[in-house]
Parts: sequence; structure tokens; C-alpha cells
Amino acid sequence: MDRIGDVAIEMHDHVALVEIQRPPNNFFDEELIHALGDAFHRLDENPEVRVLVLAAQGKHFCAGRNFANPETQRRREERPEGAGNELYDAAVRLFEAKKPVVAAVQGAAVGGGFGLAVMPDFRVVCPEARFTANFVKLGFHPGFGLTHTLPRLIGKQKASQLFLTGQRINGETAYEWGLADVLTDAASLRSRAMEFAAEIAENAPLSLLTIRAAMREGLAQKVREQTDKEWAEQRWLQSTDDHKEGIKAVAERRVGNFTGK
Repeated sequence: MDRIGDVAIEMHDHVALVEIQRPPNNFFDEELIHALGDAFHRLDENPEVRVLVLAAQGKHFCAGRNFANPETQRRREERPEGAGNELYDAAVRLFEAKKPVVAAVQGAAVGGGFGLAVMPDFRVVCPEARFTANFVKLGFHPGFGLTHTLPRLIGKQKASQLFLTGQRINGETAYEWGLADVLTDAASLRSRAMEFAAEIAENAPLSLLTIRAAMREGLAQKVREQTDKEWAEQRWLQSTDDHKEGIKAVAERRVGNFTGK
């Protein structure tokens, strides 16, 4: 087994298991997304690897950014005016990687963690999976390219529903909506994702690369353009009273008392 930060890489014939190891919630930050990008691009250079499985250790796939962490808030507040977003630069690197990715999603995929779950080509989920783009409940704007990637998967109407209500959907609904490709029980989630990946990996590797490139043509560039727009909206919303109230309300598991300020 190889490691890059909190990301472990394990080889299974022509399938590489890439596992986030920050249990139980697998909160992300710039370091984690950079580590994933490094892992993806290292595996791009390995001719033995044909498919990646993105999985996470613990209860949740990725519960997003930990807004309740004082260090997270300090880093956000100290970012210079006009500075770019290192997190989204790292996220774009994931979309620039060349090989097919299958995600195994258990528990929560929240906010940017939802964006991370949408990045792969395919998703294997269990009924207990939970997807939510809860940015609006935080007085914030969607990020991680979700305003482009989610409508691309489930259509603008369903994506708008999730963005504007902040509602949570389970694995069964995700499968019905086309967000997930395989629905299985929680005990079989990892093995089913590996089987799905192996079914892809048994095929001609050069064909896999060219077909995937054709199917995702322009996606990384579009995500870069969209994350620039998302970051501009997030930047000013970050300083509002509603965002501060949203963080507090979500932490206290209550409806926010928003004022439009």
C-alpha cells in the first residue's frame, strides 16, 4: 500500500483503490484535495492501472468542509483580498486526470463532499448514502464546480431543487434520479464498486482512455471557469451576517434566522 498524506493507494490487478482516510467524517481541506490530485496523476503515469475506485474510510464518504473548526475559519478569513482559491485549483486537477473513476459512496456526501462525489465517472451507492448541497442553509453559494457538474448529471430542474432547498436525498433517490449508477447494500458497497471497476478494466486500455476523453471533452476547463464564478460569489457571501448565522444554525441543527444582510 502506498500513501500520499491522508490518501491510501492499493493495487488490485488493473484497478487502483484510492481511499480517503480521515474517518469518521472525512472532512476535506486543501491538503486532502491536493493529495487526491497527486494520487490520480501518479496513477495516470502507471500503465498497469486502468481504472480507479475512490472510496472513504469510516461512516461518511465526505461530510464537506468542517466549518465548525476554528482553524478552518481562520484560514478562510485570512485569505488576502483578490487571492485565488487553492482548493478549487486542486479540484480542477481531479477533473484533468485521465483514467475512469468509480466512487463508492456511503453515508454523507455534503457540500463540497457532494462535489467530490460527482467528480468521478460513476457512483456506486447504498440506501444509507446521503447527498446534500446544503450551501443555501449556510448562507453560501455552491462550489467545487457543482453548478456545472450536477445539472450535467441530473438535469437543471433537479439540480435547482437541491441547490435552492438544501434538501437531502438518499441513495435510492440518487439512483432513481440518475445520480448513482449502481445501488447495493452497505455491506457490499466496496466490493460492488471494485467489481464495477474490474468490468471496465478488462477492456483495452487505450480505448478506455480515448473514449473517456471524448465523453468528458472540455469538462475540466468548464469546471475551472465555473469554480472561478462560484468562488467570486462565495468570497462576498463569506462576510455576510447570513453566512455566520448559517454556520451556527447548521452546527446547532436548527433553521437559520436569516435577515438578508
